[in-house]
Amino acid sequence: MSKRPRIQALSLAAVLAICGLPVLAQTTTTETTTTQTTTAEELSMGAEAGAAPTILTKDTAAVGQGYLAANFDAWEERCEKTADGKDPCQLFQLLRDADNNPVAEFSVFPLPKGGKAAAGATVVAPLETLLTANLTIAIDSAPAKIYPFTFCAQMGCVARVGFTAEEVAQFKKGAKATVTIVPAIAPDQPVNLAISLKGFTAGFDAVVASLPQ
Repeated sequence: MSKRPRIQALSLAAVLAICGLPVLAQTTTTETTTTQTTTAEELSMGAEAGAAPTILTKDTAAVGQGYLAANFDAWEERCEKTADGKDPCQLFQLLRDADNNPVAEFSVFPLPKGGKAAAGATVVAPLETLLTANLTIAIDSAPAKIYPFTFCAQMGCVARVGFTAEEVAQFKKGAKATVTIVPAIAPDQPVNLAISLKGFTAGFDAVVASLPQ
């Protein structure tokens, strides 16, 4: 496949507000979350042509804006500034194809204790994705699990995922995960997108530690 579909950055604040519930493989849960994700544009201030944008931090972001809290190797901890200081955060990674083209977005965040899902995730794929093929996620050499898409918006198609505590532990121990999507224009040529798990443990633990007690 010579050309891969690309996506533009998508703000998932509205996505999670609409969706509400994470989806486990082949199942649904009743867990809710207020965690929100932010786009690259929301993380940066405007810059003159030719100049690098200034990435927003907690000190420079205004209430309602997203900011970059920390980097953990392959992951970014992204948060949204709130008036009460209880900023919701998640880990973010931009997924690229074999030609280094940005293709999908992957965000993961902890969920309240006591539920079936220990963490939620949102995957945003290109609009040209074959929705009936669903998407799959495999951790290292473990069998891939199937997750349906929830809906499509202007900037991409969204799948909501729920991970059990065991699966979160696999992420922490693993080297990489793989998201597989199927292009609608080439259903016989699935696209495998690698998720580096380098830095996941430190990043996820940092997000957990940032949760209001």
